[in-house]
Amino acid sequence: MSQPRLLFLMNEALFFTTHRLPVALAAQRAGYRVHVAAPFETGPVAVIRGHGLHYHDLPLKRGGRSLWGEARLLARCWHLIRRIKPDLVHHVAMKPVIFGGLVSRLLGVPAVVHAITGLGFLFIRDDRAARLTRALIMPLYRYALGHPNARVIFQNPDDLALFLGHRLVRAEVTLMIKGCGVDMTVFRPGPAPELPLVVMFPARILGDKGVHEFIHAARSLKAAGATARFVLVGRRDPANPTDVAEATIRGWEAEGVVEWWGFQADMPAALARAHIICMPSYREGLPRGLIEAAACGLPIVTADVPGCREVVRHGESGFLVPVRDGPATAAAIGKLLDDGALRAAMGRAARQLAAADFTVEAFVADTLAAYAAVRPAPSRRASGRTP
Repeated sequence: MSQPRLLFLMNEALFFTTHRLPVALAAQRAGYRVHVAAPFETGPVAVIRGHGLHYHDLPLKRGGRSLWGEARLLARCWHLIRRIKPDLVHHVAMKPVIFGGLVSRLLGVPAVVHAITGLGFLFIRDDRAARLTRALIMPLYRYALGHPNARVIFQNPDDLALFLGHRLVRAEVTLMIKGCGVDMTVFRPGPAPELPLVVMFPARILGDKGVHEFIHAARSLKAAGATARFVLVGRRDPANPTDVAEATIRGWEAEGVVEWWGFQADMPAALARAHIICMPSYREGLPRGLIEAAACGLPIVTADVPGCREVVRHGESGFLVPVRDGPATAAAIGKLLDDGALRAAMGRAARQLAAADFTVEAFVADTLAAYAAVRPAPSRRASGRTP
């Protein structure tokens, strides 16, 4: 009997290593031969190969819209799936779900799992171009998610309701798995960091992540006499239309509003230097950065929007503020800056919430259960295929 084959189609190799590697390794231990297709990045690909997983390059540009680029992606998905002949394909994020889902259905892949990890700027913006693009991609979603042997994973109830409301997916194939889970032994509370207080924004430097509201809060609180340090921890993302130019970020630094620490590979160490976390995003699937912060026992300020509100209990483990509201963001941060006892109490509540709802063990078990619900028995496979 040959090994069943599992193929991950991903929009980023780094995203795979940070968000799906524990699932892949658990599947490998369960007997799957695991393949990963994602755009090439030297460090993450080395991690993938170092764990004995089979890597394949994928010409995917998350912000790209050229017909030639999308045709290349579609052709590459077709070629990979025909060659690998997977028993199960796990599509993660919008383009892999749509393009991989189309190909998987057309080529008769026995089983698929789709992960809707957030709806992105196309569902945040409401300009004419965004509405037109949504009108074009919804039929593609509907076909891709219509595979006869599928499970579709959602991270928050708002996204699920939207897809059901537009009849993009059948209710009976949907699952709710909150976030991607974190290792509670790695992300854990530690000794109180040194003063001055540090307020940290742990995300890509994007307008849609709420960075402008964070900057507004930092600027206004400093003008009012706050001595806290405001820190951006994350990389730019030029593929996203709301990416902030490096010159702008350096200008904020020169003004003395924030420090930019860039991308941090060791997030437990970075979070150990923070007292307060703030990411007032406009919409999320379910942000790992906030789960990590909660696991580290840090109080959180975030926007009351899909995805973010699942991580914070307002007034208990942090504050939910109106979306796109810089003054409200500043006011919430100010309360935490002024009250050490409140910070400590909210941090303890955040840790309890993370330990109850967002462990990596639960995430892996729930995902493997989704695989078990759709995967055909290994005995149905023909032997002698190429790896």
